[in-house]
Amino acid sequence: MPIDEMLSELAERRATGVLKAGRSGTVYLSRGRVCYVECARTPSVEELLTASGRLTLTGVRTARQTAAATADGGDMLVRRGVLSRGELQLCVLGATLDASFFLFGATVPKPKFREGDRHWLGIHWFFDVPGLFRECHRRRARLDRAWPSAELDSRPVVPVRRIRSRHVMLTALQWEILLNADAETTPIELAKRIGRPAYTTLLAVREMAAAGLLECPEPPPREKPPDLPKRVAGPVPRAPAGGGEGRRAQSSYPQISGDPTDVNLLIRLRNALEAFQ
Repeated sequence: MPIDEMLSELAERRATGVLKAGRSGTVYLSRGRVCYVECARTPSVEELLTASGRLTLTGVRTARQTAAATADGGDMLVRRGVLSRGELQLCVLGATLDASFFLFGATVPKPKFREGDRHWLGIHWFFDVPGLFRECHRRRARLDRAWPSAELDSRPVVPVRRIRSRHVMLTALQWEILLNADAETTPIELAKRIGRPAYTTLLAVREMAAAGLLECPEPPPREKPPDLPKRVAGPVPRAPAGGGEGRRAQSSYPQISGDPTDVNLLIRLRNALEAFQ
């Protein structure tokens, strides 16, 4: 069963608990809204915090054991001054969006839902389920615009030995990727090694490939748009006259939703994601 279908059903029921997707990942819900997502392929909040030096492995283990019963580990870290409230929220936001991108859409043999379970960090951000789905689609489209092939995603990152241009501009993340690339590690493995979100690492790799900085196969040709129909000589047929007897032309434009809740959610996700990067 696709995990998206079961997640949508749980959102409609306003369920609270944990949806286990086998060994692939876990989705935490509160009253039908997602509050955290873990995926086996992406770094968790704990891994991001330890890789950045904000917490040690021992500190994470101690905080987790202390907050296991109350599920307020995040608040405890804020009270102790280990993290600010904003840092914690952005970390949860980044890890959740990252895990959702790689987990949603997968078909899980027997997803299981446990009522009432919570993550030890507690709740620090809410995500509307349809909004998360839309964000995943937006991210997929952005990847395809950067490099229209998923072949790079599972190949080791190999920098070219010589570049054609005289000047190269890199982001901080791209520089970090090049320094840690060993011609054996894939982008997602690199993300875990350097403590960066898997999606942003993947996007940076595709952008470097497009700039000619990585050894990679040729991208597949983009699909050619269909040819326009040829104009046929002859009189143009007229619409039937009369008081509404003829069929009215149907508009081909999609319906546009102006729901301010959806718009505000997408703006919040975009702004927070850009700040986290």
